Amino acid sequence: MALTGIQIFKLLPKTNCKECGVPTCLAFAMNLASGKAELDSCPYVSAEAKAQLAEASAPPIRPVAIGKGVRAFTVGGETVLSRHEKTFYNPTAFAALVKSDISEADLAKKLKVWNAFQFERVGLNLRPQLVALKDANGNKDAFAKAAKLIATTSEFNLVLMSDKADVMKAGIEACGFKKPLLYAATAANADAFGALAKDSDLPLAVKADSVEGLTALTAKLTGMGLKDLVLDSGAREIKKALEDQVAMRRAALKNGNRAVGFPTIVFPCEMASNLDMETLIAGMFVAKYGSIVVLSDFTGEGIFPLLLERLNIFTDPQRPMTVTQGIYEVNNPTADSPVLVTTNFALTYFIVSGEIEGSRVPSWLLIKDSEGLSVMTAWAAGKFAGDDVGMFVKKCGIADKVKKTEIIIPGYAAAIAGDMEEELPGWKVTVGPREAAHIPAFLKAR
Repeated sequence: MALTGIQIFKLLPKTNCKECGVPTCLAFAMNLASGKAELDSCPYVSAEAKAQLAEASAPPIRPVAIGKGVRAFTVGGETVLSRHEKTFYNPTAFAALVKSDISEADLAKKLKVWNAFQFERVGLNLRPQLVALKDANGNKDAFAKAAKLIATTSEFNLVLMSDKADVMKAGIEACGFKKPLLYAATAANADAFGALAKDSDLPLAVKADSVEGLTALTAKLTGMGLKDLVLDSGAREIKKALEDQVAMRRAALKNGNRAVGFPTIVFPCEMASNLDMETLIAGMFVAKYGSIVVLSDFTGEGIFPLLLERLNIFTDPQRPMTVTQGIYEVNNPTADSPVLVTTNFALTYFIVSGEIEGSRVPSWLLIKDSEGLSVMTAWAAGKFAGDDVGMFVKKCGIADKVKKTEIIIPGYAAAIAGDMEEELPGWKVTVGPREAAHIPAFLKAR
């Protein structure tokens, strides 16, 4: 269970050295309790106290790192049932299923198609992370060959799926360097699979036929020294699978049940007869606690909306996405190019810069820090006021880059024009379009 600030304070050295960045150890303890500070910031905390604090402050859902390379990811680490309470931390990972009896040519073709599913959104690269390789016939050589092909010829990480220890061992030998997830330890093979996971230092999925069955298995595996587990309750009926996800999350968060305090893996590919229905079920699990979602295939019309849903749900609602304040060059501007200004809300920046880029008019785009608010919201909140924007224009250095002292402001912030002109004597303030879509025509008409 999480410690209170006072409980944490009792374990600190109480030197009030200020080296952690706050005036007192009590203030530091309060920051630790609220998640606003890291224990490593205290240079004098004892090893014993650090061990106690690390254990007590561990999130109720253990974070588990899976994979290597650009598509490596972490699942788990969650602390709340609903994102508006605080935030969800580690986004759902998506996997597509292939069987080990697939031909080398067909597998290479699939990997090429799947690798192309990368989408740019507000400056982020959205993409699926995993291929789930399922043992089709117990042929360990075919399994290892397919695992090696995926690991060495694609960016994808792997879920290795087999109930046979010799097949799983062959898969590990072929692609263990990519840190695959092993699926899955069951009541029948827990000893063998637990030993494989421990010896290879790899995360292990655990499968039972109920949540109650999982608790016994996780207790056994953690007793073997395994910590990085991923849970599958075994449910393949939609309602029951959702109930299990909610029950495990509530038990871990509300009751402090460490036996189910692990990320989960779900299989929409085994709950529906077509990919459209799989996608709908996957969308439910993105919202309700599925850490890894396995689909039968990736298609553009299926994976793109899931990636967008994931982005929306796992964006911190208390911390807007922003870009850095400063001067941005679009289409290689010159000293004669127009100057525009807007807020640092990431979506605003990417929409406005995209429209400018599409116009092919070389331009300077000034981004003013508005604490991540859009133009209208920032103006209403006093974060995009005329005097502040004018002062920013003065200090940002744009005057040294242009000959024409004219600045274009968003149409929705037309009211700040007068104050800006007072703050910027010698500058002409022009009110631009209200909608970003009208920017290209506006710039071309100048």
